[in-house]
Formats: sequence, C-alpha cells, structure tokens
Amino acid sequence: MTLSEFTSDWLKWLSDPYAVLGISVTADHQRILKRYRSIAKILHPDRYVSADPTTRELATQLLAKLVNPAYTQIKEEQGRKETCALLRLQAGQLLKSGSVCTAVARELSRQQVQAADIFYEQKISALAEQQFQPLAEFAHITQQLSELNLVYLQLKQGDGAIREKRSGLMPQPTQAIVNNKPASGLRGVLSQDYPQQDYAQRHYDRATQYVQNGSWKEAILELKDAIRIHPERSDYHALLGYIHFKQNSMGMARVYFKQALKLDPNNSLAKRFGAKIQMDASAPVPPASNPKETARRGLFGLFRK
Repeated sequence: MTLSEFTSDWLKWLSDPYAVLGISVTADHQRILKRYRSIAKILHPDRYVSADPTTRELATQLLAKLVNPAYTQIKEEQGRKETCALLRLQAGQLLKSGSVCTAVARELSRQQVQAADIFYEQKISALAEQQFQPLAEFAHITQQLSELNLVYLQLKQGDGAIREKRSGLMPQPTQAIVNNKPASGLRGVLSQDYPQQDYAQRHYDRATQYVQNGSWKEAILELKDAIRIHPERSDYHALLGYIHFKQNSMGMARVYFKQALKLDPNNSLAKRFGAKIQMDASAPVPPASNPKETARRGLFGLFRK
C-alpha cells in the first residue's frame, strides 16, 4: 500500500478496530492490550531508522492514525459493545448484498456452526502474524480480517452478545520485516496455505503455566479450548482432571481421569490421581498448593504428590 492509499482509506478501515489490530471480536481487554503492545513494538520508529522515508512514514502513520485510535475505541467494555453492535449491522448488510470478496471469509461461511469458532480463531491468528510483514501487506490482510469478522458475526446472529474470551489464539511476537525498498502497491491475493500450527498445544502450554501459579479457572478455560480442537489427547483430559481434583471437585475429576485413561490406559497422571479417588472417594482432598511454592517446583513437581 502507498501513503496515498492510506490517506483515502483509513476511515473505512477504522470502522472495524478489531481488524486493524488483527484480533478476534471475542477478545477481552487483556488480549487486546497484549496485541496492541505487540503492534506498537513492530511499528516503533527505532525499527525503521535504516528504512526508506516512505516506509518509515507509513509505519508512523499506521500507528498514529489507525492502531492507536483502534485501541482507544475498544479498550473499554462499553466501546467493545458499541463496536460489535455496529459490526453486526454491517454483517447483515453483507449477507443481503452477498458481496463477500475474500476466499478465507467465504470458507468461514461454509463452516458448520460447531466448527466456526475454531476455524475463525485460527484464521485470525494466522493473518495477524502477517499483517505488518511487510507493511505493504496491511491493507490486503486487514480487508480479510474485516470480512472474517463480519461473516463470523453473521454466523453468530442468533447467539445474542458475543462472549469475550481471554484465551484466544494470540499470534506469536514477530520481528518487523524492514528493508530499504519503498512500500509499494498491494501484493495480490494472499495464499490460503496458512502455516499449520498446533493451537491446541498452545492452549495446553498456557494451561500448565496457570496450574503452576494456582490459577485454576484460567487453566480450565485453556484446557477446554484445547480439548475442543483435539479431543483425542489424553494428557489434556488428565490435566483437567487434576485441576478438578485439586479443587475438591471429585465428580468432575473422575470424569476427566476416566476419559484420559480411555484414550490412553497408561496415562501416568490419570492413573495416579484416579487411583486416589477410587481407593477412597470420601477421603479429604489435599489442599491446593501454594502458588509461589508451585511455581518454584514447576508443573511436574505437582504430580509427585
């Protein structure tokens, strides 16, 4: 994209601040803030000291006229509600006109409702990783993000308010691609061969970190997202059972341990703590470990008990 394109189109792009920031419409403030800080680092002037003047100015304008206002617009809960309400109206207009342009949005529209959430989060995350790589890709990828948001909201029309989630698929921090060539015209259609990433494992890894800190609620949310993607993973069910065990929720712990052992009869975590439940279901459950001590011992230190 060129600066002339930017000047004429920035108001249109700002109508969807979620697309500008490369984040899903289900994001809560914590996810939005994390993504905003990541973009601010990518567009920081120090990264463009050796770049050509056009690219340097484009980075400055993107941050000042799009990214900063987009964050301001949705950093508060009321702003997010108002923005999603407006986007829902746009989604209805898009449905009536049938003018979905991007391939990835058309693919989302063909998803079953049950699979739409996972597909949507995966594509948002994949596109966000490329949104500023290089800066010339911003307009093209932001258009795809915007249409994904509209199609997703259209699919969710009957669900009422969108439930914000802290545990979405956040793109990995990336280094900006800076060179001495001017940022020129759009690069054409983005290939739909997105990099394959184990998003379920990301949820599981975050869950283990929450377990180490004794943040049970957050860990449960992460693991449920992981199980939705890969329900066949025994270790996901076992760790969820362990969390319920630590919370003295024996019924739920037994359910998840049983499922883990069904998937893998040799799962050591499920066997160890499942046996404790089976031996004496009425026995008091050991108190949850002190978060600071747990963090020092590490996750697997928990399982030695």
